[in-house]
Amino acid sequence: MAKSKKVVEETPEQRILDNTVGQIEKAFGKGSIMRLSDNSFEAIPGISTGALSLDLAMGGSGFPRGRIIELFGPESSGKTTLALHVVANAQRSGGIAAFIDAEHALDPTWAKRLGVNLEDLLVSQPSHGEEALQIA
Repeated sequence: MAKSKKVVEETPEQRILDNTVGQIEKAFGKGSIMRLSDNSFEAIPGISTGALSLDLAMGGSGFPRGRIIELFGPESSGKTTLALHVVANAQRSGGIAAFIDAEHALDPTWAKRLGVNLEDLLVSQPSHGEEALQIA
């Protein structure tokens, strides 16, 4: 005797949700929105900050590769230095980095001392926050 298959009828709400997810994926690409239950998360390789304790605090591998990272904090708290360490490590591993210098605080001499290859660094110094977000 053949086993009967359960047929789950889709509710109107489920059809609307599926349609909405489809529209978002069409506009922004597959994987731009997903259910947490889909188990479709991939391990994202990281770029070391140069500080093992900080890398471990962020999941073990530093900043996620291929993502936009925003650093914020008080003046002179080390945001630019941390970013430049990550840029240098990304470049050492063959990556390309872009630095959006919203504070106009980038010191090329300091960047070079930290190991940044200035010739390969992409830099933007936007005039306001909205412009920075558009560039990113």
